[in-house]
Amino acid sequence: MKPRIAIIGGSNFSELLESPKSVKVKTKYGNPSDFVDIGDFSGKTVAFLPRHGKRRNLPPHMINYRANIFALKKIGVESIIGVTSVGSLKKKISPPCVFIPNDYINLWNVQTYYKKKIGHVTPEIDEKMRKIVVGQAKKNGLTVHEGVYVQTTGPRLETKAEINFLKNYADVVGMNMAAEATLSKELGLRYVNLSSVDNYANGIILESLTFEQILQNARKNSEEIKKILKNVVRVIR
Repeated sequence: MKPRIAIIGGSNFSELLESPKSVKVKTKYGNPSDFVDIGDFSGKTVAFLPRHGKRRNLPPHMINYRANIFALKKIGVESIIGVTSVGSLKKKISPPCVFIPNDYINLWNVQTYYKKKIGHVTPEIDEKMRKIVVGQAKKNGLTVHEGVYVQTTGPRLETKAEINFLKNYADVVGMNMAAEATLSKELGLRYVNLSSVDNYANGIILESLTFEQILQNARKNSEEIKKILKNVVRVIR
């Protein structure tokens, strides 16, 4: 049975699927981040693609986003849930917590399939899927933050001056989601994002979190996000 739903996430989510089968998918855009795992999750056949590779050897600026999204389309996926880690640009969005973007900013290093022909899409996050994610998160008793995601290129984090600029226009900052959302729209796939807020961005607060604290927040959030994913996959049509 072909997977109609895919999850793109980090290594914390690699064991979501029951009885997974790893499939190598070749694309005309090169190789995706890794094999695509296909298995059972929440009563459905679901695909999982590790964004940074199963060995976590791909930094954000080296990810082949075009191959990733095209590979999922090739195996029959229609809807994608992207799980990402972000930094908070607002003091009121206090980590660890969950953030569900309703829009995004990505004005540089824009990913596209329109390399050799003229084509335009209006980028957006699928609102029907987004409402499902928000609803299921609230059912779990979580405080849900919504707003604008801004994507930077990486691999370095942002300077304080850059964050001071970006915080006027967005609520969280990350390095992945916008590329996936735009490419999904170009291929006619539905895309929604669920972000784990693991730290404050550089300069938002005086105290700086240690890397270990960030990892602790990510681990705490991952368990909540897994519960949300299970319910979201169950109700998506």
